Order: sequence, then C-alpha cells, then structure tokens
Amino acid sequence: MPTTGVLTSAASEQNLPARALHLLQSVFGYPAFRGSQAEIVQLVACGGDALVLMPTGGGKSLCYQIPSLLRHGCGIVISPLIALMQDQVDALGELGVRAAFLNSSQSFDESMHVERALRQGELDLLYIAPERLLTQRCLEMLDGVPIALFAIDEAHCVSQWGHDFRPEYIRLSVLHERYPDVPRIALTATADGQTRTEIIERLQLGQAQQFISSFDRPNIRYQIVEKENVRRQLLDFITAEHAGEAGIVYCLSRKKVEETAEFLRENGISALAYHAGMDTPIRSKHQSRFLREDGIIMVATIAFGMGIDKPDVRFVAHLDLPRSIEGYYQETGRAGRDGLPADAWMAYGLQDVVQQRRMIEESEADITFKRMQSARLDAMLGLCETLTCRRVRLLAYFDQASEACGNCDTCLNPPVSFDATEATQKLLSTIYRVGQRFGAVHVLEVLRGSDSEKVRQWRHHELSTFGIGSDKSEAEWRAILRQTFALGLVEIDHENYGSLRLPEAARAVLRGERQVAMRLYQKPVRQKRAPVRSGSYTETGLSAAQQTLFEKLRWWRMETARTHNLPAYVIFHDNTLREIARAGPVTLDDLRQVSGVGEKKLESYGAQIIALVGEQGAD
Repeated sequence: MPTTGVLTSAASEQNLPARALHLLQSVFGYPAFRGSQAEIVQLVACGGDALVLMPTGGGKSLCYQIPSLLRHGCGIVISPLIALMQDQVDALGELGVRAAFLNSSQSFDESMHVERALRQGELDLLYIAPERLLTQRCLEMLDGVPIALFAIDEAHCVSQWGHDFRPEYIRLSVLHERYPDVPRIALTATADGQTRTEIIERLQLGQAQQFISSFDRPNIRYQIVEKENVRRQLLDFITAEHAGEAGIVYCLSRKKVEETAEFLRENGISALAYHAGMDTPIRSKHQSRFLREDGIIMVATIAFGMGIDKPDVRFVAHLDLPRSIEGYYQETGRAGRDGLPADAWMAYGLQDVVQQRRMIEESEADITFKRMQSARLDAMLGLCETLTCRRVRLLAYFDQASEACGNCDTCLNPPVSFDATEATQKLLSTIYRVGQRFGAVHVLEVLRGSDSEKVRQWRHHELSTFGIGSDKSEAEWRAILRQTFALGLVEIDHENYGSLRLPEAARAVLRGERQVAMRLYQKPVRQKRAPVRSGSYTETGLSAAQQTLFEKLRWWRMETARTHNLPAYVIFHDNTLREIARAGPVTLDDLRQVSGVGEKKLESYGAQIIALVGEQGAD
C-alpha cells in the first residue's frame, strides 16, 4: 500500500488557509478563492472526501490542484477524455506545476518516462484515463508511490441513467477499497438528484461532504426556436450575432455533422466537423485547430466537448433535441467559460420528438431504463414548451429555486398562450377516428381536409373529423401536435409503424374535463445579418487606447502560443489581457497584481508585456 502525506499536526492545519491562498496567488495568479473553493481545499488537504458540483467555468480544477500541491505525494486525476489531457498538462506546465498524463495515445517510451518521473517523486499531478488506471500494472505502480489524493473528474459518467455513461467509471470504487487513507474528490458540472445518489453509492462516497454550488450561468442567454429551415436558421443566427467568433454546433448524427459543416463553409464560415466515425488524426487535428485558433466553429456529435477549457466559446447551438436537461446543461455550459455574454441556441420541431421517442422505444434497454429516459425526455420537452422563464425551469430541474432572469427568449419576448382545448380535442378526435393506426402526416391531412390519394384510399374524407381543422396552417397544427406530445396527450406506437395513439390522459380532454393551454405558433423570423467581423473586435469598457493595447496583447499572445505550440488561452485568458490593458502596468510588481498572472508567468512573459505596455505609452 502507498504511503500518503497527511497533514496531522494542529499547527499545519491552522496554517493551511494561508498556504492555500499563497499557492492560489503565486502559482495561479488569482487574488482570492471563490464560493466554496477555500472550504473544499481545506477539507481535501486535511484528508477528507468531497463531492463537488460546480458549474462549468466555476473553478472546479483548483479544488483538487491546490490540495495536490499542499499534500505530500502526487495527485492522481482520473479523466475520461484522453484527447484533452495534453492541453491540461500544458496549461499546468505554464504555471510551473509538474504535471503529466498516462493514456493510450503515448508511445511505450513516453509512458515509461512518465512512470519513471512518478516513481522518483518528480510529479505534482498525474492525469490518467480510467481504462489505464484500472489495469493491474498501473494499480501496482501506484501502490509503490505516495499519493496526495484521487480526483475523479466528470463524475457523472458513473451514472448508468445519465447522458455520458462510461462503464469503467463503475469500477472506480476500487480506489476506496485499495487506498482507504487517500482522500477522494469527485467533481462534475451536472448531476440531478438521482445522479448524485448514484455517484455517492458507486464511488463509495457515503462519508464525503457535498458541495453544491448554484447551477446558474447568468451570462448565458437561452433561446429555443421553431425548426423551419434549420441550417438557414443556424446561418442567420451565427452571422447576425456571432460572426467571426468561436462556437460549437451539436447534431445527432454523423451525416448531419458533415453536411452542416460543409454548408457553413460554403457560406464563408470557418467550420470543422468532429465525430467518432472520423479518422483519429483528422479528428485530433480539428480539435487542435478549434482550441488553438480564433473564430473556429466546431460541428460535432455529443462525443465532442467534455472537459473543453476554451474560455471564449461564444455560443453553443443544438440542431437536434438533446436527450435530457442534464445533457443539455452540460453541453451549453461549454459556452462563455470566461464569464462574458454567450448564447445557448436550439432549433426544435415535431420530428425531434418523434425521433427521440423512437430511439427510446427501440433501444435494447430494460423497461426501467426506458421509463427513466422517457421521464428525462419529458422534462426536456417541458423546457422547450414552457410559457415561463427558461432559466427558472432549467434550474428547477436541479432543485434550485430562482426568479425570472430577464435574459432568455421567453423573458425578452414572452410567448403568447391561448386556450387550445378545442384545437386539441379536434386533433385527438381525428387520431381516434382514423383508428390510431396512422402517423402525423396522414392525421394532419385528414384534420385539414387535404384531398390526398392516401386520404381517399382509406375513405377518410368521409370521416366526421375531415377538414375540421382547415382554419389552421400545417405549421400551426404541427406546433399543436408537438405540444400534445410534451403534455402526454399523444403517444407514438413504434410497434405499429410510428402511428399516433391516445394514452389514458387524452380521455379527460376529449370529455371536456381538462383545459389545455399552449404556446401560440409564431412564424420564425429571419435574423438580419451583421457584417462578418475581422479577428479583432471592440471590447466594452475599454478606452480607445486600452482597446489598441488589448489588440496588441492578443496579437502577442497568438504569436507566443504558436511558437510554444499551445492554445492561446493557455498563455493568458482574454480576461487577464483585458485587465492588463486597463491597468497599464509599468513594472513587474504592477503586473503581479493582475488576476491570472502567477510567478511563473511573470517570469516567463513579464518583461515582454511590460515592453508592450511601454510601447503603447510612447505612441
């Protein structure tokens, strides 16, 4: 069993807050801890276990990085995405932290070099993929070295009910059994009550203290639009609101990813595709470009994005309905990590509902799992169809009370509700009259009185419900039908070729015992396009001189990052460059006061930055 460095003396524990703050300031360059960070660091550094739920961009990594530096031994970080470990290690290297990773992307010699460094006590942090960690060889290697802590990142991956399940995560209970004296910290940005319970049970964290921060990301504006011509709608959204900026577009299928990326490129937008079916070198190249270059849009399946640290993603768009609010929140959280305004935009239509229901019904999962997935889809549909603030609905899913935000589409442009009882009765009656044996297209044709060959073939033009909905357009009826799905008034019979059927809940509406309120259909309005911006852009809150300096600093950062083969944000975040532009430091000590400038970065880049500021002052 490994020996562990535990802070045993009372004097050490009393001095711990000061030591932790010193590391925060000198290594990471931040003036003070935020929220519950200090309490978490104190607990874990003293040997306690923790479950940390903190929104993306909330500073989760500091909660295990600083305790790793405070404790004797190396902090072991279990991370599910090997593609991003290099960037995480590079970022720590820029701070002067001795970090490395072990995963299948390395050669034998590279792995041996890392293992040798670990055995010789030359590492502060080691990132390991769960598959590698669970090998007998790796566990035996860890037995022989002092371990500061285990950090289980993206802990929601342990949940079999969740959106990002990783089977190997279930086996991570071995850490508690094999290393009972080593503190463990499990971290995630998204976990509803059931997922939290599963994390605790499967990772044997029953004694862990839970830290649940606010799930709110107030800088993100949520917007869900009616699907019409989805690629054109996406293009209008990007050109009107995010021209020249980085973003992520999620699609359900690989084919749609490829076609959407090609469409955006044909329209002058720098877009790349990313999905599991691509050759690994191409996929890695695209990810590297997205992380290292400005203004790239990644079109991807949900396989992309976990652990992405790129702070300046200005929007996340969904062209298909996510499977759950948990997944939606996780994916939208990749926007605006720098705290600046960002958008979560989604186009949603009737076919999305049909497709997601079919995927659940046709899966090979057991009935319990299907019911759980259906309940989560229902919650997602409720978010899409809500007449009230989307943020309130979103946070309520995570058991957090809130008030209307004033920064989502339903707050900024409140939807019009109407009494849809009569319209719903007409729709349900038509489904019943056609024998609950036909799909949406045919039902709406009968309802609207369409003189189609299929309607006449089945003599449905003779039904009493034929044409009773001719007062509404097809788009209006599709919106009503979609909302009946969300309200549980209509179901899809996948065993009968996707025909519409009526559940028990429809009976009360047909009898007039239940009133139905719905969102009034509003035809999508094309957004006016703004001219594509160049690589530089105007920052609010900066004077003309400060703006000029900010652009020079960004140019310097880009060239420096290219020389070092690193993403630009690993050198400095925009927030740090913005503060430098405002402060105009003339000495290294002045620069030391800027948030995000630690001692290692001061040593590496301080003189260059002071020179740039001096040039600006001389102009």
